[in-house]
Amino acid sequence: MTNDNKQNDPDIQSNQDKPELDTGLDAVATGAPAPAQADAAAEPTQAKQAPRDITKLKVEKSCSRGLAGWLGQHRLSLAITSYQTGRIYLVGSDKQGRVSFFERIFERAMGVVGNAQRIYLGGLYQLWRFENVLRPNEIIHGQFDKCYVPRNAQTIGDLDIHELGIRKNGKVVFVNTKYSCLAELSQTHSFKAIWKPKFVSKLAPEDRCHLNGLAMVDGEPKYVTAVCKSDSVDGWRDRRRDGGVVIDIDTDEIVCEGLSMPHSPRWHNGRLWLLNAGTGQLGWVDFEKKAFVPHAFVPGFARGLSIIGNVAAVGLSKPRNQRFEGLQLDDELKKRDADPWCGVQIISLTNGDVMNWIRFEGDISEIFDISFLPNVKHPMMIGLRTAEIRDLITFESDIPAEAPAA
Repeated sequence: MTNDNKQNDPDIQSNQDKPELDTGLDAVATGAPAPAQADAAAEPTQAKQAPRDITKLKVEKSCSRGLAGWLGQHRLSLAITSYQTGRIYLVGSDKQGRVSFFERIFERAMGVVGNAQRIYLGGLYQLWRFENVLRPNEIIHGQFDKCYVPRNAQTIGDLDIHELGIRKNGKVVFVNTKYSCLAELSQTHSFKAIWKPKFVSKLAPEDRCHLNGLAMVDGEPKYVTAVCKSDSVDGWRDRRRDGGVVIDIDTDEIVCEGLSMPHSPRWHNGRLWLLNAGTGQLGWVDFEKKAFVPHAFVPGFARGLSIIGNVAAVGLSKPRNQRFEGLQLDDELKKRDADPWCGVQIISLTNGDVMNWIRFEGDISEIFDISFLPNVKHPMMIGLRTAEIRDLITFESDIPAEAPAA
């Protein structure tokens, strides 16, 4: 039987991103008039409607007893995003055999993809690139074997950016959900559209089909998921229960349909895996029947999938009013007498068993994306709210070393 390891127990190490300065910064609601100009008649409805300070959110973490050992044994870490709380978590294992949660704040943290050297992260209106600055066998702060530094943040605007992929030429490609297309970065514009579904008649900021997931095959974008085939503004909301599709972007063929809010397609070992979020299932695509084959049930709205070896890490969110509720997932949870999770389950692709898990509670109820980081044991990330981003300076040089003085 597996026991919980609570955040304040010695088995979990937590590093949180906190504001460097608390004074001199006042939160101002978007579009709110200055106090001297406020309409007295509007005061009762506008009073004390300050936006939530995401730096002060309280999040509790627990995990399965074997997680630290499993991560350490396989030299693996996880990058986990939660746009709701503006958090990215790097989860690894430390020298003391504890699970390490390294937390940074990036507003509306969405799609994440990475490896031992580089991480890409989609945010509210920027796409971030982080680079590991440590050499092999080098550590920082006496413990971290990877240190990811934000080296580039390209401003793309609020595109409701979803999942990301890294092409074999090193370029990043992303799902531009607002404009219902796949896109790349542009030197001069917000994005360069490279593909859209045939059923979407034009590029428009209307989130018509809720294009959301991306599967890369051999370093190129190959499959995408959409909640439906709508060509009307916000049309996907009426098709959440069974309108979902998987599309082959090379042929424009719909290779799987009848899905309920599909997310996170991933090509692995000759099979296309994905999350049928509206039913709470991890499964794969039968291309001959154009049908989804369930493999395992997960207790939550499944979104965010990363696969390595013969295991899958699945992100779970609690059903949200209107968008997530009213789906088959509700009935499945009742049938199993289960409450929905916010967290991650690591599932065997052989038998569907849950091998390890992470659970989040408190001011968090949704996870967006996950990426395994192979050959990374105990990672950290430089944030925007600490002196390290100013003081940690590394460099490379083509200048030859000076000859020693005679």
